[in-house]
Amino acid sequence: MASLGHVTPQTMRFEQALPLQSGAALAAYDLVYETYGTLNAAKSNAVLVCHALNASHHVAGSYAGQDRSEGWWDNLVGPGKPLDTDRFFVIGINNLGSCFGSTGPMHPNPATGEPWGADFPVVTVEDWVDAQARLLDRLGITRLAAVLGGSLGGMQALSWTLRFPERVGHCIAVATAPNLSAQNIAFNEVARRAIITDPDFHGGHFYAHGVVPKRGLRVARMIGHITYLSDDSMEEKFGRELRAAEFGYTTQDIEFQIESYLRYQGDKFSEYFDANTYLLITRALDYFDPARAHGGDLSRAFAVARHNPFLVVSFTTDWRFSPARSREIVKALVDNRIDVSYAEIAAPHGHDAFLLEDPRYHGVLRARFERIAAEIAR
Repeated sequence: MASLGHVTPQTMRFEQALPLQSGAALAAYDLVYETYGTLNAAKSNAVLVCHALNASHHVAGSYAGQDRSEGWWDNLVGPGKPLDTDRFFVIGINNLGSCFGSTGPMHPNPATGEPWGADFPVVTVEDWVDAQARLLDRLGITRLAAVLGGSLGGMQALSWTLRFPERVGHCIAVATAPNLSAQNIAFNEVARRAIITDPDFHGGHFYAHGVVPKRGLRVARMIGHITYLSDDSMEEKFGRELRAAEFGYTTQDIEFQIESYLRYQGDKFSEYFDANTYLLITRALDYFDPARAHGGDLSRAFAVARHNPFLVVSFTTDWRFSPARSREIVKALVDNRIDVSYAEIAAPHGHDAFLLEDPRYHGVLRARFERIAAEIAR
């Protein structure tokens, strides 16, 4: 299938203050975004793709002059692909607090002229959705044909149906959950402590010291990466394979290939990701819990979304966002007699399966987008 080719990010400036769930507000901010395909005359074919923790607005296509710069969902989005840009106008928006262009901790705090650092306000999934809605307003898009996301992006997709149900056609939530389990919050906290206790963190104001808390970022990424893979996929890729022919009888050097892989992933991540952004985004994951405002009743939370058709997708070996969590969402929707389809894909890859090109998974998404395209054409 054809590639989108080269794409160019855009920046939109907002001077109107954005109220946040915490009670704070951002007086002004930038959002970086990319679009693919053509918005039709009725502006009825727009699909918003929400990104997960370490991704960005760069969903598909590549950047001129940059090798291996394909977007993180390039296998899904493009001409002739399941989310077909010959039919749909696809939008990817970089969330506030990110380190990929939208206003975040690395940017100047207007009050001081210095980088925000740890003083950047805590943001939530709901805040991101509110900011995304403002950008769509500027583009003249009053209603989305669909909102799609995986993992943390799936939480944003769900939140769209709760905050702006009248603005959403279909909601497609992949490898996600209605809230984090205690175990997931625990993983996030260990990762955050790895960063915060790095001597180069300096209370979040490391920019002024000309350093980066790379040690903490490496450990945080290693922890996270373990949770994204299934035991089966890790066993198949690495097993107990050694780097050398024999044990080195060392407690500090690399002995096993899995150790080498995790260190490589950690090293790579520490070169491009911002430590304060990692803290913000993992906390946004922790806070997401739409049932909380309804006494813990998820069915009551989704009552407002009764006119939004849903597609919920999970993967059998995803233990970070297990199929049981997706089935909680499905039950809440069924309780409200909402149009919902559920696909549980037998895939060996763990949580990362939502990023991979599985023909069954992509077939499910292709069928849904064909249905959406037919509805638009009526």
